[in-house]
Amino acid sequence: MGVWQLVAVGLVMALGLVGVLVQGVPGQAIVWAAVLWWALTARTPGAWDVLMGATALLLVSQALKPLLPPRRPHESGAPRRTLMLGGIGAIVGFFVVPVLGGIVGYVGTVYGAERLRLGSHGAGWASVRSVMRATGWSVLVELFACLLVAGAWLGVVLWG
Repeated sequence: MGVWQLVAVGLVMALGLVGVLVQGVPGQAIVWAAVLWWALTARTPGAWDVLMGATALLLVSQALKPLLPPRRPHESGAPRRTLMLGGIGAIVGFFVVPVLGGIVGYVGTVYGAERLRLGSHGAGWASVRSVMRATGWSVLVELFACLLVAGAWLGVVLWG
């Protein structure tokens, strides 16, 4: 597989990660399709392993979806900008502090944005709790699953 095709797969995967943050966009399906494209083109054992793991992980994530509170971003009281910043913070955090950094990045970025917007520590944490109740858990589970898939893909591409 050529470098440009790997870059294209990475861009599609990034589009899927952003799609997880936007309600109505099938972000998980886009990430899985990018892995499928890569596996069918690369045809290596590592690629097939990542595809099988991604399929299993994303299916488990979909099975957990009904158990989580539904997304209701308008009920959180936070602006859409805060939620998008939280998602970007989760993506950056995942790669800065592998795996657990995604959770810390999401919650920390939402807190920072809300503290700046509202002006106090207490109001910032109250807003974080509200965001987590309204959207956070379902977004976080989906995003975390997609980030694990993206991390596995990147790991196999770089070291596999």
